[in-house]
Amino acid sequence: MVTRAYTVAFEGIEARMVEVQCAVTAGLPAFSIVGLPDKAVSEARDRVRAALSAMALALPSRRITVNLSPADLPKEGSHFDLPIALALLAALDVIPRDEVERTVALGEMSLDGALMPVIGALPAAMAAAEAERALLCPRACGAEAAWVGNTQVLAAATLADVVRHYTGQSPLPATDPGEVRDQPHHRDLRDVKGQERAKRALEIAAAGRHHMLMVGAPGSGKSMLAARMPGILPPLDPAEALETSMVHSLSGLLDEGGISRSRPFREPHHTASIAAIVGGGRGARPGEISLAHNGVLFMDEFPEFPRTVLETLRQPIETGEVVVARANAHMRYPCRFLLVAAANPCKCGHLADAGRACARAPECGADYMGRISGPLMDRFDLRVEVPPVAYTDLALPESGDSSARVAARVATAREVQTARFGAQDGLRCNADAEGQLLEEIATPDAEGRALLERVAERFGLSARGYHRVLRVARTIADLDGSDTVRKPHVAEAASFRLAVGD
Repeated sequence: MVTRAYTVAFEGIEARMVEVQCAVTAGLPAFSIVGLPDKAVSEARDRVRAALSAMALALPSRRITVNLSPADLPKEGSHFDLPIALALLAALDVIPRDEVERTVALGEMSLDGALMPVIGALPAAMAAAEAERALLCPRACGAEAAWVGNTQVLAAATLADVVRHYTGQSPLPATDPGEVRDQPHHRDLRDVKGQERAKRALEIAAAGRHHMLMVGAPGSGKSMLAARMPGILPPLDPAEALETSMVHSLSGLLDEGGISRSRPFREPHHTASIAAIVGGGRGARPGEISLAHNGVLFMDEFPEFPRTVLETLRQPIETGEVVVARANAHMRYPCRFLLVAAANPCKCGHLADAGRACARAPECGADYMGRISGPLMDRFDLRVEVPPVAYTDLALPESGDSSARVAARVATAREVQTARFGAQDGLRCNADAEGQLLEEIATPDAEGRALLERVAERFGLSARGYHRVLRVARTIADLDGSDTVRKPHVAEAASFRLAVGD
């Protein structure tokens, strides 16, 4: 008799159902696991054996075979411990077989039978809901999994608790979702002295999710400005929060099952590898661009990143997703992020100061910014120079609008875009519009079109550059409360497009 339990294997953020089959047959005593398991899955037999021994359950002197189906799907991770134990307990008639088959289980077991937390509880709960099964997981993962809401989530502390649940001695209660956490933003735009043009660019970038490049001398406030971007972005809506949390669940970043409505803000160091930025490594885990999904990716010292790393950003910026290709699998992760990059004008950073610039100026500036390829530079909608602030200006009173006031304008513009795009799949901001739709929503008036044509001809804008100016102009018009894109909107959009690099 073959008994069955169910669990999942992760392919990107997708959780694929895996059937755990167990057969106890006559033959020499053995415990084998087949079905393309990795090292962690193969070691499950020793953890399961020890956990059952801790419960005073001895394995029979027979041949135990566990098959993970489909057999050609790679199985990775320690979360297979619990479903293997369930299938084996059902085969030994310790727990009811039909009850086990109505459950999707995942969890790592310690040698004394305690259930340890694992990654991916949220995608696993989604898969369980689609299969119309309950989810059984460690207690530490229950609050996270319960966010799905369409399936019963049972969270146990030990394997003994699971046995008592299935035998009716002490049923496990349904788990409640974790807390919704809004991270307070204590950094205010008014803390940045001067830099009004850069603040304006920050507001436009936040309103339309436009990628932004800041170039300026060291200490001019580029990092301060970028750090204040989360404070002016609207909170994640429920769908965005679930998408983002699924990626974070696979990376083990959800704290005690709490889901945050604040947008992610990731700032990798310029020594990061390709696998760290776009995803990969052991298990092809999501990278920084996916962890920044629906949020902000801030890359300081942008030209210092390896050229190969920078070039890998080109396709994800356009498509909003990344495929991590491996010999035996292709992992697909979402990565619709807002890229904010900062760079010094040259290696020494003092290109504009003749008294402090190096002997190679101005050639050093061209060489340094030349590390950013033309196609990648073309993907920045907003390019702004951030001049140094005189120390005498630091004593001046705060100026400009606070983050709260800017955030209110950004939220209003985002609401306009939500109403504009409606339920169209994959369209949430002006930065997502393209083709005929972009022409319909962003066609400027006669004066604006004439100005845009002159700019395109004078500066040789590419087709991508032309459309990106249109998108930014549409966002500026939304901030201005205008239904029509007019000449001033086009002029401001073009000024940011041509500030650096053209």
